[in-house]
Amino acid sequence: MNARHTKTAPHPAALPCPCGGYVVTAAPAPGEQHAVPSPGTVRLPASPAARSQAPGKTQGRILYGNCCARLIESGEIPVNAEQLMRSRYTAYVLERFDYLRETWDPATCPADLGSEPGPQWLGLDVRRHEPLDDRHALVEFVARYKVGGRAHRLQELSRFVRGEDGRWRYVDGQISDR
Repeated sequence: MNARHTKTAPHPAALPCPCGGYVVTAAPAPGEQHAVPSPGTVRLPASPAARSQAPGKTQGRILYGNCCARLIESGEIPVNAEQLMRSRYTAYVLERFDYLRETWDPATCPADLGSEPGPQWLGLDVRRHEPLDDRHALVEFVARYKVGGRAHRLQELSRFVRGEDGRWRYVDGQISDR
């Protein structure tokens, strides 16, 4: 094949982050209550000129290199349970089982993690992040995936704990039938 016609796949850092991190274009109005923006979001001024100058975004999505790669590839510590949840979803998409093991409470981490082919992950929707205290938090999410060409959804309320080392870890989750 002629080298001029060969396409190379973009580096993962240049692709939108699988966690669904989005650019938020305006801050909440004074006195307006909003959920804390996900750690995969960046607040930008509402002006189109300012948005066009924003680093690391593509069509409103945050690039992997500016989002979960900081945690998965560079070892940055997630600041809260939601950020850990988003990075763990991304690790599932990228089959980074090393990161999943590192961020799973050793008492509940399955020994056979990653030993079988996983599904094709399609998207993540974090429904809520609820800090319970300084060391415990809940994250509710819906993840969409395909197995054998058939679409499925997983809705889970996950429990997270922050260890003595300051790192958040996934403990377990309650799967919903909804």
